[in-house]
Amino acid sequence: MGKETNLEHYSRRWALKTGSLGLGALAAALVSGCSTGGPAERAGSAAASATASPSPTATASPRPTASLQTVYPSRSQVMEKFKNVPAGQFGLEVPGIELGLPKGNAAAALTFDACGGPRGSGVDGALLDALRAKQVPATLFVNERWARANAPLMAELASDELFEIANHGTSHAPLATSGQAAYGIGGTESIGQAYDEVMGNQRYLADQFGITAKFFRSGTAHMDEAGAAMCRDLGVVPMNFTVNLDAGATFGEQAVAAQVRQLAAGDVGIGHFNQPASGTAKGVALGLGQVLDSGLRFTTLSAAW
Repeated sequence: MGKETNLEHYSRRWALKTGSLGLGALAAALVSGCSTGGPAERAGSAAASATASPSPTATASPRPTASLQTVYPSRSQVMEKFKNVPAGQFGLEVPGIELGLPKGNAAAALTFDACGGPRGSGVDGALLDALRAKQVPATLFVNERWARANAPLMAELASDELFEIANHGTSHAPLATSGQAAYGIGGTESIGQAYDEVMGNQRYLADQFGITAKFFRSGTAHMDEAGAAMCRDLGVVPMNFTVNLDAGATFGEQAVAAQVRQLAAGDVGIGHFNQPASGTAKGVALGLGQVLDSGLRFTTLSAAW
């Protein structure tokens, strides 16, 4: 798919028209909620944001510690298996990527990304508090850089049964096997690098927090078909979305609320929980009021599969 098509896919089901906003500006908006670091920007390079963590809440009963003995295919095994596999299509909706919930599901799912890096390691405590206040579950896609910068909060989120933690990559690179780029961000350049992008954070989350992530979303949400197939071989589901809630944390609260109100059974919404100055928290809280009154219920991704 060409760049324009990808942007159209990423922006589908937006409540607002982009008007005179050009494709270049739209691309910038879509990734502004995240750092623009590519595969060379390794985990741990960013300092923690000065943003305060969310206010304390009642401590949930700890989840059972995830098994740290999960056996994954080795890097060499994956490289051998995929050495002659073509990259295939590259984009947001390529074969192998899940967009919505399994057919027939009566709930919707909220997912929020934390991308890490110099401009992406903040904490939207107001958003987390709003979800807790309304007891709305969500799946949080966490990049390793963000997790390292917010380790105490990560431990808290890992023990909160309202939230599921998912894998948002090691360096926040598009998951590619030939270096394909998205919005000017270079992707991983080989199947070996793609493996490292998934497994670096997969192992970090397990080792540090006892989390075995079941879902993966790449940096910029772009990947190629070979990358999607590799994810499934590793036992993680490549997951994108059907409704864009905050356009990379650039929408104001009314626009976010309008997007939330579009959610219906089977939908997966994407937003960000690392940009506290955005309109995401107020917009989600505002939109959820009406949606919950309509009877729609929410689920984590794992509970829907």
